[in-house]
Formats: sequence, C-alpha cells, structure tokens
Amino acid sequence: MTASLNVTPRQTAAILDNDAQALATVEALAADFAKDAIARDRDRRLPFAELDRLAASGLLAITVPREFGGADVSSATLAKVIARLAAADGSLGQIPQNHFYALEVLRVNGTRAQQERLFAEALSGVRFGNALAEIGTKTSQIRTTSITPDGNGYRINGRKFYSTGALYAQRIPTGVMAEDGKQYMAFAKRDTEGLTIIDDWSGFGQRTTGSGSVVFENVYVDADDVVPFQASFERPTRVGPFAQILHAAIDTGIARGAYDDAVHFVRHHARPWPDSGIEKASDDPLTISEIGRLAIRLHAAEALLERAGAHLDIARGAPDAHSVAAASLAVAEARALSTEVSLAAGSKLIELGGARASLAEHGLDRHWRNARTHTLHDPVRWKYHAIGNYYLNDVLPPRKGYI
Repeated sequence: MTASLNVTPRQTAAILDNDAQALATVEALAADFAKDAIARDRDRRLPFAELDRLAASGLLAITVPREFGGADVSSATLAKVIARLAAADGSLGQIPQNHFYALEVLRVNGTRAQQERLFAEALSGVRFGNALAEIGTKTSQIRTTSITPDGNGYRINGRKFYSTGALYAQRIPTGVMAEDGKQYMAFAKRDTEGLTIIDDWSGFGQRTTGSGSVVFENVYVDADDVVPFQASFERPTRVGPFAQILHAAIDTGIARGAYDDAVHFVRHHARPWPDSGIEKASDDPLTISEIGRLAIRLHAAEALLERAGAHLDIARGAPDAHSVAAASLAVAEARALSTEVSLAAGSKLIELGGARASLAEHGLDRHWRNARTHTLHDPVRWKYHAIGNYYLNDVLPPRKGYI
C-alpha cells in the first residue's frame, strides 16, 4: 500500500521555552493519548491526529538550540518526554525518535545556513522521518542507496526499510552513499517526484509506527539539504549515544506503562488463586513480592536513564574521546537494563493477570509485544560486551550509532 501524501506541516506550532514546559506539555498530551492506545493497537489506527497535536504542542522542537529559537532542553528531559509518550503508547514513543536524531546530526554536522533553515522548519512543526536502514546487505551498517551530482543538486536512488516515522513526515532524512565513499544524510522533501513511501510495516508489536519502506527513484535533493553523516563518527561526538538514549527511553516508558497497568489490574481485576484463603489478589504475598521486584528494577532503569542524560550533556559541552566514551557507556547501561525491565514488566503483567490480560477488552498484551519488537532494534548483548570491556580492560567503546 502506498501511503497518502496528504501530510501538511503545522505552521502555528507553540514555542516551548524550557524543560519544565516540555515536561508539563508531554504529561497532558500523553494522558490523553493513552485513552485510545488500546484501540490504535488493536485496529492499527494510524496516529495522524495525535502526531499533528504533538507537532502543534512544540514538543518536536525542544532540542533546537537556543540560538535558533528553541528550548534546547537537557538530554534527561528529552529522555523523559520520550519515555512518557512510550508509557502512554509504545508506538507513539518510537515515532519521534528519528526526528530528534536527524536534528542532532544537523546540530553536529550542518552548516550555519542549514541549521538556520531546518531548525526553523522544526520550530514551525515540520516532522522529520527516517530512511536509514537497508535490508539485504552483508551487515546492518552497509548502505547502498546512492547520491550522485546533478546540476546544483543531487539524485538519490535506492530502497529503505524500517523507515519509522516516514509515513507521517514532511522531511525524510535519508542515509546515502556518495561517490567519495562517505555517508551523508539527505533531508529529502516528502512530496519530491520519485519518492514513494510504502505502508508495509507488519510487526506484531509497535503496530502503528509506520515503519515501512521508502523507495527513491532518481529523487532530486538540493545541495543545501545534504549534511555529512559519517563525520559524526570520525571524531568524538555524542551522535551515537544520543540515538541510543532515545531507544532506552522508549523501553523504559514501555516498562512504566506495563508496570502501571499491572498494578491497576491486580488491584481491580485479578482474582486470587482458589483455596488460597486470600480474598483479594492484591493481598497475595507472592504477588506483592513480584510487584516489589519489578518496581525496584523499573526505578533503577529510570535512574540510569537520567544519569545517562547527564553524561550526554557533558559530552555535548566538551566532546572528546573520554567524555563521549563515558556518555556511550552510561547510555549502554541504561539501554541494557531498560531492555530487561521492559520485557520483564510486559511478561509479569500477563503472568499476574492471567490469560484474561491479553483479551482485547484489556489490551494488556500490547506492552510485551511492543517491548519485544523494539528491543530487537539492535543487539543488547554487544552493550554488555562494551561495558565489560571498559571496566575490565579499559577499552573505550567504538564510536558507532549502536553504542
């Protein structure tokens, strides 16, 4: 199915001034978004209206630097915003991830003129999608989508998959290989001739992320819309750990949503085991113990997420090999625990709720499905290796997008 191109930017987006405003805004929106999260997941109801509200709220511009008119919130605040959205809806939390990632690449590698123009678009409510990953290559890091010179601009040819957010975006930041053998990010306009977005995402979790395919057939892009990408990893920058803290935030948010639903379900719907002599499931000592164990792990994940954000801000202010490595390690620790707790929370919810927990009337199985889908984004086992290799052998982690 080819997606409709009827996606228009919001030119009257609010401008948020600080971290407190961002957190208050996401709290109000997320509480509202949570009301229909079950129906969106069950019916695969694509969240165009919710994303319009998200853009209009000003939340999608909170990382724009202050010198360009944005709030430039802390990394911990951004992570909390993403986590709160993911707690309400595991798909909605995922969709803005690459929007913020593209803005970070722009911050780190864009020229002043590119930053002024594209940050202004973000402030107006323009949404940035993603067309980075490819399938069929030897490794996940290899790109075959090409960009070749054409007059004052370039032509893009290739096919992408797992293009989260592209379905809803006005700009499609695209990973491309140039003739010089280096990777760039081209901020392609959605309505450009030859650019086709295909709604073929069929994951059993995160069903409404719009993570389908994007095809580029001789798509023209202005030279001013092409930003270096590979350069983000050729020198110490926080681009890699910045991408990963957003993923950790998504998993932490999913875990929070599952935990909150587990507590509510046990209090109001679960029944005690027959002949246990217990009148309420919430009085069962074994259930109480399991909730306690889960609460501890969730609180630890949330604390690690905030700690990782602090390291990221240090790396932004003074990027060098050691500050960026410290940020990568702190984020990797948060990512590792958030992976575990999101899966544990979703599974424990079903365990404590029993078979009824997966019924459509409760929709509680979606938390585990969302966690299981998202935690496959990149192999967490390599994060344990990077962490252990540093603490055991003093080896700094590689500068990559997955660490």
